[in-house]
Formats: sequence, C-alpha cells, structure tokens
Amino acid sequence: MPLSRRQFTRDTLGTLLTFSLLETVFQHDLLAGEVRPAAARWLNDVNQLGAELKGQKLEQIQWQAKVEELFRQVPLADVLALLDFDRLSAGVKFVDNGALSLRFKFPEVEGLPTNLVFGKQIFALKKDRSVVPHGHNNMATAFLILKGDLRGRHYDRLKDEPEHYIIRPTIDRKFAPGECSTISDYKDNVHWFKAITEPAFIFNLHVMGINPENSEPTGRLYLDPVGEKLAGGMVRAKKLSYEACHKLYG
Repeated sequence: MPLSRRQFTRDTLGTLLTFSLLETVFQHDLLAGEVRPAAARWLNDVNQLGAELKGQKLEQIQWQAKVEELFRQVPLADVLALLDFDRLSAGVKFVDNGALSLRFKFPEVEGLPTNLVFGKQIFALKKDRSVVPHGHNNMATAFLILKGDLRGRHYDRLKDEPEHYIIRPTIDRKFAPGECSTISDYKDNVHWFKAITEPAFIFNLHVMGINPENSEPTGRLYLDPVGEKLAGGMVRAKKLSYEACHKLYG
C-alpha cells in the first residue's frame, strides 16, 4: 500500500534519529577506547595536584616540580589521543598576530575527573608568531608542546615598579614536542613562546586563585623583556598594553 505523507515523514525521521543515535554512541565509544590508561592516570594526577595547590597543601614551586615530572612521564601520543588532537587541529584558521586559543572538553568517560580544578586551552601558532611575553598574579601555569618547535623564554619577576618590572632571564632554549615548562608566582613567572616551525600547538593548563589572601587580578601582565640592562643580569622591562605587546612581539 502507498504510504501517506504523514507516515512517510514519521518513518523517515525515526530512521534518521536512529542513525544519529548510533553515530553518537559510536563516537563516544571511540573516544573511550582512545583514552589510554597512562593518559587517564596523568589527568587524574594533574587534577589532584591542582587541588592540593589550591588547598595550600603544596607550595607553588613544589607544584611546578611535580607537574613537570608528570608531563615527562606520560607519552605524548597518549595525551594527543586524550585531546582528540587530530580532530581538534584540523582546519584551524590561524591568526596573523599572536596565538589562537582553542577551547575543548575532555571526553566524559569512566575514570576521568569531571570537576577540574584547572583551566585549559590549546594555543595554535603560525611560524614566527608568539604567545607574547607576559606574567600573572596568583596563578600557576604549565605548558606542554604538542606539535612544532618553539623558542621558550622565561624570567623571574623580581620587583614591580610603577612603569616597569624588574626581571631576570632564567630559560632561553628550543622546546620540542613532548617538552614542558611551568610558571608560578615564585619561579619563572614571566614567559614567552615563539614558534620556530609551522604549525605549532601548545597545551596550557592554569590553576588560578591559589592564595585566597591575594587580591591581585590573575589576568596577563604584558611587558617588554628587551629593556634596560641592569647589574646582575637583571632587566628593567617596561609595562605594556595588550595592543603594544602584540605589535612588538605577536
């Protein structure tokens, strides 16, 4: 018997919904299968360290050492699978100045934490583009190079002046995929990454509001690290606006 238009529409929609549901289940199963045990342990451990840092159970420099140790232990391939990096990085429209920030979610599968105490993003850069020089207040941050080579520079921020920061260079080297660095209020707390190759991707996590008694805003503090040379390897670095810093170094 010929189908009525209403019945045809109902049956067609039912079939489409069934295929859509199957596709969704398949995608979730695929993600769950790609979450390797080492990556799951790594994510849980990183989250636990963040909780201990915010709970004042870890000093910031201790957190840096432990996070860097965790980053060295987990295979990069496992982290890339956890991030679903191939899908995330496909078709990225890079910006001509500075770094593009990619937001993402970890897969919701058994064994992974659901309430993360840290923020996260992935920076995507063209060659010669930068995560411009900047520091923070009351924030601890970790970087993991996912793809590409970058020149990474860090500085200790020793003193704040009305128009300048007094800084001292601590790190200046090439960072390759799988390598990491960290910052805190007490060590290497100004950083600057410039892409040597294209494309370059950096995973970033950040724990904010570490010290509840510190009322300073956690936003970026931009500066020009190529400043006046002082005794003892120190530099008087001029404070910059977002626009001025990206014009110079983006």
